[in-house]
Amino acid sequence: MGQRKVIAILGPTGSGKSELALCVAGGFSGEVVNCDSLQIYRYFDIGTAKLPSEGRQGIPHHLIDILDPDQVFTAGEYARLGRRVLDEISMRERLPVLAGGTGFYLRALIDGLFPGPQRDQAVRDRLAARERRREGSLHRILRRFDPQAASRIHPRDLPKLIRALEVCLITRRPVTELFQQGRDALGGYETLKIGLAPPRDRLYEKLDRRTRQMFETGLVDEVRGILSRGFAASVKPFESHGYRQAIQFLNGELKLEEAIFYAQRNTRRYAKRQMTWFRQEPGIVWFSGFGDDTQIQQAALECVGEFLTPSQM
Repeated sequence: MGQRKVIAILGPTGSGKSELALCVAGGFSGEVVNCDSLQIYRYFDIGTAKLPSEGRQGIPHHLIDILDPDQVFTAGEYARLGRRVLDEISMRERLPVLAGGTGFYLRALIDGLFPGPQRDQAVRDRLAARERRREGSLHRILRRFDPQAASRIHPRDLPKLIRALEVCLITRRPVTELFQQGRDALGGYETLKIGLAPPRDRLYEKLDRRTRQMFETGLVDEVRGILSRGFAASVKPFESHGYRQAIQFLNGELKLEEAIFYAQRNTRRYAKRQMTWFRQEPGIVWFSGFGDDTQIQQAALECVGEFLTPSQM
């Protein structure tokens, strides 16, 4: 039996990944698999641009709304669940269509992760507390333990710094050394990666409009509703763009227009970081436009059709 096929729709936030994924899934008997680290959480709908059930055109969607906001979820857990879902979809003789902008989740799913230790919350808390007491100290420590890893991690990227040092402390080995042991890559599948790269000025204009519209159509009320369910303002999904500013508005730290301004600015910066990440991802077939553009959709459908057609020897 030949390799099974999977399509991955990639790109920055606001590029139309969901629309293109629906188009591809509808054209090739597919099912959509979420690859966005926020859409896995229940109740976080408006600020994540989550497609409502009625907008999914009857196409099954997976790994959406599977966690409560206070549940911890790692890329490794996403990879395990995602691979199980891919197998289930393929066994139904349908096409898995990944869609999302969380590049680390995609890499974990397709390429696998290095064999690092499980999270140790006590170690992580101590490291976070040290950084609060003396900003920049974690990066300086990592430079001593693993200069190569420190050169790749920004001094303010606290999650990655904590993980790198956690691995060093638990294993007593540089994290770079563990990376070199190889990864548990996804087996039995051939992946077509389709990337959306809209012109930057048009993307930023769209993101600014969409962010404002989120606030105007109920983002603050959505946040109030989540808090009223008993979830703390410190849960991880509230750290994301839009939600963080909505919390600051509710706390009286920002006026509404200020909240919108900072949400827009941070979302644009996030989109830029996403493009930088995906530009380093090998093997992507790029399309210079939005996923809801009919010409882009037609070109993508042709690309997928060629990928799925058995080669003639």
